[in-house]
Amino acid sequence: MNDINWAILSPIIILQLLLMVVALINCLRAERTNGPKWMWTLIILFISLLGPIAYFVFGRRND
Repeated sequence: MNDINWAILSPIIILQLLLMVVALINCLRAERTNGPKWMWTLIILFISLLGPIAYFVFGRRND
């Protein structure tokens, strides 16, 4: 029961970290976002895999 299959979990963890870093960099470099930047930063940091995806779908502005 305590056996963790790292072969399955490690790509998901790496994908999550990569998405989080790219989303944070993009959010901090953007001049304007849909909504306040502090809100998107918290969403990216605390909503694990869905936060960065939500930022890329709803948070970025394409001006």
